[in-house]
Amino acid sequence: MTVSAVEAPERPAHRDPDVLRWLGAYTASMVGDSIYFMALAWAAARTGSASGTGLVLAAGSIPRALLMLGGGVLADRLGPRRVVIGSDAARAVLVLGLAAVLVLTAPTVGVLVAVALLFGAVDALFLPAVGALPARISPPGQLARIQGLRGLAARGASIVGAPLGGVAVAAGGPVLAFATAGALFVLSLPLLLGLRTRPSAGPVRHGGKAAGDQEEWTVTEERTVTEERPTARQDLVDGLRYIRRHPLLGPLMIVIGLSELGFVGPLNLGLILLSEQRGWGAAGMGWIVAGFASGAAGAALLIAVRGRVPRAGLVMCLTVLVGATGIAAVAQIPSVPLAAATAAVVGLFIGLAGALCGALVQTVADPAYLGRVTSVSTLFTYALIPLSYPATGAAIGLWGTGPVYAVSAAVCAAGGAVGLTFTALRRAELPR
Repeated sequence: MTVSAVEAPERPAHRDPDVLRWLGAYTASMVGDSIYFMALAWAAARTGSASGTGLVLAAGSIPRALLMLGGGVLADRLGPRRVVIGSDAARAVLVLGLAAVLVLTAPTVGVLVAVALLFGAVDALFLPAVGALPARISPPGQLARIQGLRGLAARGASIVGAPLGGVAVAAGGPVLAFATAGALFVLSLPLLLGLRTRPSAGPVRHGGKAAGDQEEWTVTEERTVTEERPTARQDLVDGLRYIRRHPLLGPLMIVIGLSELGFVGPLNLGLILLSEQRGWGAAGMGWIVAGFASGAAGAALLIAVRGRVPRAGLVMCLTVLVGATGIAAVAQIPSVPLAAATAAVVGLFIGLAGALCGALVQTVADPAYLGRVTSVSTLFTYALIPLSYPATGAAIGLWGTGPVYAVSAAVCAAGGAVGLTFTALRRAELPR
């Protein structure tokens, strides 16, 4: 074998300039998001209308739910880098424009709802595209490590964003907070503009087979130059059909949907109500949330350092099952320290499952479909799951936290159990 035939070793993700640019831009945007949502809540509260405040905070989820799949189509048609740059620039203009308006006039429910709707619509473009970018900037063997780095960035953004937003609101009101969020969106733009992306290629294959023993799988139909380009609707239908027929992506979407549905409700709304019932107060809730966050950060760090976990599909399903058991236990624990420790275990296992799931999606999906695939997985987390909050609150009011946490844990566990029934998913491996 000649020297030219020997493949160069992959550059580790944490030493890849393009990965670091993407990670820096992603972190700045996530911190900006945290500050934006805090500023929006404070500005809405200053209108003096409780119902108006709720309307403002709920408004952004509507365009996310309606447009998220379209955002995935756009990312695949134009390329995720272009869509991320355009949507982040639009978010910066929108939020800085709101800050300028609030300098001249007091916030009104109508203005804030309009901004929330527009921001949610832009988010529906940004989220699928930013999730599809790693496969265009890094070799397959580093995608799991990138998911770990992304998890660390998301946890760090939550830790930094909330206090920074609080300081900005205290120092200069919502105007300063919105201006700070907009500045962070602007900061991400030069990093994104400096990214060098790889050309779209076929799916990862190992030993002549696609990841997860996909033996007779045709990923993309070749089109002749003279064939008419499909419409956006046809692209969307094609993407959904691709996921449904794929031996790994279909099961992975089921696992994501069920596990998120069982996990997100107890972590967000359920934990607030649980803390009130137990008399733990805001401080107790803060410790439990910190437990979740520390466990998830530990899982992200593990993936970022190791870069690969053997039998990734099997481990992912088993960690969902273990994490679901912890969800049910949290509602039965009488003390804050023990609840926080249990929450850390839940965060560790659910965080590990999420990182492995994201890495599998990135490595087995044909990059030509990755925007649409990412939009489907993101749709569950950022758009559809929040719509379950009213039902969760009503159920806790009727039956209490214990039964609702148990049902949520069962739904989350069902995701892992269903995943184990698919042979391709149980045998799925990440590339070496």
